[in-house]
Amino acid sequence: MRFDTLRRYAARGGSEVVHLNAYVTYDQERAEEDRRYRDGTLDFFRILRDFGYKVMTKPVRWYTDEEGNEHPKTNVDLELGVELVQQAPRLDSVVLITGDGDFLRVVQDVQRQGCRVELIGFRNVSERLRLGADQFVSGYLVPGLLPVQNGTGVNWGEIESRVRGICYDFRADRGFGFLRFIRTIDGAMWITDTRQEGSAFDTAFVHASELEKAKVDIDTLPSRDLILEFELTTGKKEGFEARNISIVHRYSTYDF
Repeated sequence: MRFDTLRRYAARGGSEVVHLNAYVTYDQERAEEDRRYRDGTLDFFRILRDFGYKVMTKPVRWYTDEEGNEHPKTNVDLELGVELVQQAPRLDSVVLITGDGDFLRVVQDVQRQGCRVELIGFRNVSERLRLGADQFVSGYLVPGLLPVQNGTGVNWGEIESRVRGICYDFRADRGFGFLRFIRTIDGAMWITDTRQEGSAFDTAFVHASELEKAKVDIDTLPSRDLILEFELTTGKKEGFEARNISIVHRYSTYDF
């Protein structure tokens, strides 16, 4: 994940970034025995510091089960939750990166203090948390936050680049639909109509045949839970067309 991109996302629209907290774990026992782990982990912490993140470390604890097997145990939820509630009165909005439904109560407490909560998640995101946040954006859809699967070397959003988006409109009787993707971090995230000025989104036309090649069940479309990656090409009319599609992830209501 590109932590510099994450910072730009938090600062979009001229927002001032007050705090950037990264909650991480560190296995001291392993570090004493594994120099590669120690050096690599500490280098990662330094990179976070270079981008302006405050690194909040929590030690890994080991415990032995009844069968004599050792397991690591660590949890930064408490530290994150307490910090969030304490800082909320001095913030206008918070960007929270998690999928854990246990944070719903914390999110609600922060919102009661007048603070907006934007949620970014990847896999296994609680449906309750998605609905409880003021806004949910899949981390797969944020331009440049994660590498694309089959990068072309072309910048996200340009012709021949690969981007990720969702199918928001599909007309089975006519054999085509439309995919929506975030083209720029700086635009308004709530303006999903790409015809309106200031929208962060853009649209790509897609043939049903391209979706079928990717083994997408078109009977489930449109769907905002299915994350697709695709290449942008020039359409017959003005605008983009999507080709070489692949499935990235499908969200489910595993935890409502």
